[in-house]
Amino acid sequence: MARSSAELDGLSRRSLLRFAALGAGAAGLAPFLAACASGGTTTATDAKTVTFGSNAAVPEPKGAYQSLFAQAKKDIGLSVDVNWVDHNTFQQNISTYLQGNPQDVFNWFAGERMQFFAGQGLLHEVDDVWATIGANYTDAMKAQSKGSDGHYYFVPFDYYPWAVYYSKSLWQAKGYTEPTTWDEFIALAKKMKSDSLIPIAFTDKDGWPAMGTFDYLNMRMNGFDFHINLMRKGDQWNTPQVKAVFDQWAQLLPYYSPGALGLTWQEGAQQLLGQQAGMMVLGLDQIGTIFTGAKAADLGFFAFPEIDPQHGQDSVEAPIDGFMMSASPKNHTGAVKLLQYLGTAKSQQFWLGSNPADIATANGVDTAKYTQAQTASVALIQKAANISQFMDRDTRPDFADPVMIPAIQQFLNNPGDVGSIISSIDKQAKSIWASNG
Repeated sequence: MARSSAELDGLSRRSLLRFAALGAGAAGLAPFLAACASGGTTTATDAKTVTFGSNAAVPEPKGAYQSLFAQAKKDIGLSVDVNWVDHNTFQQNISTYLQGNPQDVFNWFAGERMQFFAGQGLLHEVDDVWATIGANYTDAMKAQSKGSDGHYYFVPFDYYPWAVYYSKSLWQAKGYTEPTTWDEFIALAKKMKSDSLIPIAFTDKDGWPAMGTFDYLNMRMNGFDFHINLMRKGDQWNTPQVKAVFDQWAQLLPYYSPGALGLTWQEGAQQLLGQQAGMMVLGLDQIGTIFTGAKAADLGFFAFPEIDPQHGQDSVEAPIDGFMMSASPKNHTGAVKLLQYLGTAKSQQFWLGSNPADIATANGVDTAKYTQAQTASVALIQKAANISQFMDRDTRPDFADPVMIPAIQQFLNNPGDVGSIISSIDKQAKSIWASNG
């Protein structure tokens, strides 16, 4: 998912992918590859410098990373030479990047997105890093950092939940209470509409925000195991279970923001901040960059409501961001040292001091310094029996964006066409999995 304010640079999170799908992808790669191949000014023989490929070329969290790397030089004596690339460009061209001349260490995500590239031999295992940092992490975090071969390939750094967010002051003024069941959720949406509010700020110009709603509906209705198998095997899309998810989703459409497919997530978040809308399904990583300063304490949230009591609210969408090492780092020793540093509570707490829209992954962080939203996020995640990573991280990259984004948007445009939509998804999924293993 998008890193907070990356879209502010004028690119939607998926724009480059759609551009490539129209046949112009090769031209779009050139600036990115030229930048990534340069590796800044670092030479391969500089043992005290580690090159770093960043997807954070926006004021924040770029500023937080710059401060962190300056601190790393003081603490461990390493200079970090960063190649700053905007989030969208980095994510959509990651495969080409890793097959070219990548930096020693780079930003990436846990889950299937990590395992996919580990399986292709495009990453260097980091077992030696984990020999040092292992005590800093829970078993759940360790599991999210391993490839299918049992080796570690990922160092978790921060994570955040997806939930239903709202303005506390608005709710207090209106007398709203947090729903826990679907019927209560729909009843609240109806009340908000009668109060002349947009019940649910919903936007999908960027393509990815709607994925979070699908994930929650599927986990609440069909359970976590069905959802993860659907994401990773791709062979159950044309089934009554998936059709039921879309049919359930259709109940929410009358309560969404007008013109949702033409709005960015920032515009939806502003509807929430400006109290024109009552609720929004989003990640703390995004909404936390909108409710800032004096408004930070006004941000409240609740878990996506229960639909089937069998599954309750036992699953939480909580994407994990972190770092990986390229297959052939020029400074392997330095890369290990940097990753060991980034895997500590000290480094993560320092970074969160400038970027409070996330939660640290390492044990030992002083949570007394967390905002109310961060503290409540930790509680939400700790109560969960299952944690998902978000659709575009739990499934193959060649399926999530090119297949699911247009399919979901087709549904949002024409919710009566579910049968043909899931049939098309199913055929494409089976073809992708059969062709690529």
